[in-house]
Amino acid sequence: MKNYQYRDVNFRGTIERIMYTTTNFAGEIRDKYANVYLPYGYDGEDRERRYNILYLMHGGGGNPDCWIDCCKIKNMLDYVISVKEVEPLIVVFPTYYKEKIGRVGNPDAALERNNVMFFQKELVEELLPAVEKKYHTYAEDVTKEKLISSRMHRGFGGFSMGSCTTWFAFIQHMDYFSTYVPLSGDCWAVECMGGGTNTKETVDLLERSVIESGYSPNQYFIYAGTGTEDPANKALTPQIEEMKKRQNVFQFDEDFAKGNLHFILAEGAVHAYEAVYEYLYNYLPYLFKKE
Repeated sequence: MKNYQYRDVNFRGTIERIMYTTTNFAGEIRDKYANVYLPYGYDGEDRERRYNILYLMHGGGGNPDCWIDCCKIKNMLDYVISVKEVEPLIVVFPTYYKEKIGRVGNPDAALERNNVMFFQKELVEELLPAVEKKYHTYAEDVTKEKLISSRMHRGFGGFSMGSCTTWFAFIQHMDYFSTYVPLSGDCWAVECMGGGTNTKETVDLLERSVIESGYSPNQYFIYAGTGTEDPANKALTPQIEEMKKRQNVFQFDEDFAKGNLHFILAEGAVHAYEAVYEYLYNYLPYLFKKE
């Protein structure tokens, strides 16, 4: 695995904030924001050029600023785009919390799981339309039909509970996303930390979701990662190992340019943004490249 070092980049992208509305658990309207990374040279008036788009979710207790505040992700994005390792893309940093204050008190796994599950409707019905109406993605408009038809140019990923959010998106929204980047977090669809505690049933659900979607193995791609010293390793690694056995739907390959399931287990890496953005650095050149 390559490690990223801070670079002095001349051609820097920008960060904007986009506002949209949603409803909380009580049905009350809430204003929310997401941060949007726009690559250097992005021109809002140029309606001909289209961009791949990646949505990246924070971990538990976080907010839309976490990725940007907690690691060198913007500098890394600027660098890989400026040296042409990666085609210019848009990256969106949202939150699954409904209220501005986010989480209050100590972590509660069941509550976090509910927040992530509740976010799934907001994701496709409110966040995607708000973002892709404003920015020039491959969606010609934000009707459900056009969002689905542009799915090969759209990905979702996240760290920790953001990784759990990613697995839920994989199960529920394969029509909208082709690319998934779950980092340091297993699938909680069956139960909290179910990738480790209920591995077979969790992977059964993932496999069944793929089969029911009707998509073939060259139409969805998973780029997962964690570290040997990361507590998430205990649940994510068994899940990935079980997924490798389901070769009818998950085709593992150590070459990131081949197959549709990839996994980085970084020696000594811990549960932190400064660790997981390194996995993303290694994966970025391969996202949206497969046909």
